[in-house]
Amino acid sequence: MRPLTVSAILATALLGSSAHADGDGLTDILGPREIAVGEGLRGGATGESAVGLNPSGLPLTHELVFEGGYGYRGSDAASLVGVSECDSTNALPGCFFYNYASTNPDSDGMSLHSTAQVGGIAVAYPITPRVFFGTTAKYFHYSTDLMGQSNSSGFTNDAGLTVRMTDIISLGAAGYNILGATSDDFPRAFGTGVVIKPLPVLRLGFDSRWKFDGSGGTRYGGGAEFILASGQMAFPIRAGALRDTALQDTYLSGGLGVATVSFSVDVAARFAVSGPKDTEIIASLRFFGPRMPAPGVN
Repeated sequence: MRPLTVSAILATALLGSSAHADGDGLTDILGPREIAVGEGLRGGATGESAVGLNPSGLPLTHELVFEGGYGYRGSDAASLVGVSECDSTNALPGCFFYNYASTNPDSDGMSLHSTAQVGGIAVAYPITPRVFFGTTAKYFHYSTDLMGQSNSSGFTNDAGLTVRMTDIISLGAAGYNILGATSDDFPRAFGTGVVIKPLPVLRLGFDSRWKFDGSGGTRYGGGAEFILASGQMAFPIRAGALRDTALQDTYLSGGLGVATVSFSVDVAARFAVSGPKDTEIIASLRFFGPRMPAPGVN
């Protein structure tokens, strides 16, 4: 993997969004907060995190946020970029998003190339103060010169449900690429998760995801986020682990952040500790518009 410094990541943070280890369209649009905690946010995904994990989590916050980030994946020299705008201050919370991935794996001394683009809109609706439904309509286009793979494109959608059991525990479930086009890189899949917040400064998350294509396999993992606060600033510290049974890989991850009332910066890294070697480094920058207290469940 080519070396990346934190300063280089932050300098390009406005360019895009996410990374993951196997060129999977379901994970290439995940950001540093999800990566750092082992993807354990399906039960409480908010903002841009809801686009890739569970669109029904959008009503969990009341804020307007613009986000961009950049990710690098070492296994196939991939650059992953994207931008989003999410507004959950109105009666129908929603996000516009666009993601671009470019990979350049080596094969017998030849550098091959593939690209994937995904764009669309996610919306959610609070059925009750405790139950939220969300859906994502998106278009993908995949182009490659890799042997054994073919170009693909089409419209598809995701759908999810979030249930706030209490102010401490929330559950989430989501289906991916349910209706419309699918491909090897954009397969049908299903995921579940739980988020537990025993303290205002501590959040725990645990998730699983199953693919319903020929490769099959399960991803399961989780992690924790602890927030240090100082005046008008907060400093999230995140750590997690993830296991992918199809890849036979186990990953450890971690991340740091700094947040104010108007912007935040998040950086994360993930390393394969068993199975094929891989490293990911990813960062994002968020700008906040109007923000209101998160709704309660009473």
